[in-house]
Amino acid sequence: MHARDPHKRVDVRESARHVVVSIDGQVVADTHHPRLLFETGLPTRYYIPPENVRMDLLRPSEKHTQCPYKGEASYWSTDTEQDVAWFYPDPIAEQPKIKDLIAFFNERVDIEVDGEPVDRPQTQWSARTDSPSRA
Repeated sequence: MHARDPHKRVDVRESARHVVVSIDGQVVADTHHPRLLFETGLPTRYYIPPENVRMDLLRPSEKHTQCPYKGEASYWSTDTEQDVAWFYPDPIAEQPKIKDLIAFFNERVDIEVDGEPVDRPQTQWSARTDSPSRA
């Protein structure tokens, strides 16, 4: 784990926005109860309750990463996307609102918010290769 940057913020907000996540044209998540995570320098991440995710399309990954702002992440894969989603089973004390919620890499899935497509951002996680150690 690396030290926290005092100039970086991580804020989580509850939302009633309609968020739909698709991979290769198949809807894998559909919710009106996302939590929006705003982290300095990164795109908004949509954390989705597992009951609003097609868990039958996900399989656990062996991958785990550590974030000083959120804790240790565990990952999910699909048949076509390796390590495409993550969750924090035991986030740090400052981030209890994301516990067990599932987030997908905006860079590698199709996301609609309130019926409008969200552009895929270009970040270090855009490629399908092994991701850096933070999500």
